[in-house]
Amino acid sequence: MTSTLKLFAAGRSSIPHGTAWYLSDLGEFRGKQELYTRQSPPRLKALREHALIDSAVSSNRIEGVSVEPSRVRSVVVSPRPLFRDRDEEEVRGDRDALTWIHQDAQRIPIANEAIQRLHAMTRRQIWDAGVYKEKDGDIKG
Repeated sequence: MTSTLKLFAAGRSSIPHGTAWYLSDLGEFRGKQELYTRQSPPRLKALREHALIDSAVSSNRIEGVSVEPSRVRSVVVSPRPLFRDRDEEEVRGDRDALTWIHQDAQRIPIANEAIQRLHAMTRRQIWDAGVYKEKDGDIKG
């Protein structure tokens, strides 16, 4: 349990002044977000799309998976992309998982089924998609 949660659990729930200022700023920005949602839907759509692309590409780069910069947009955003290789398919799978999380976060249970569904979405057509490992892997360095 984090230090903050321990403080709240112990009944010592005073909020530091700096944190209170940040919370106040968040409340103000929430109001501005709702204003932008009503006034600038195309701009928000472009920002959301850009964030999805960056997130899908970055999370895969950690695993050594990469997609040609000229192909990223079509792989991540196109309704039915034609994948050139496994890396492109993995990036698209991460995009699908992120989309599900962003659209249904409040309704996704913290349960084995949700974890397996996320794994299946990211692994797509690979044999182990949505299945837990049955034995430990041997990592050699």
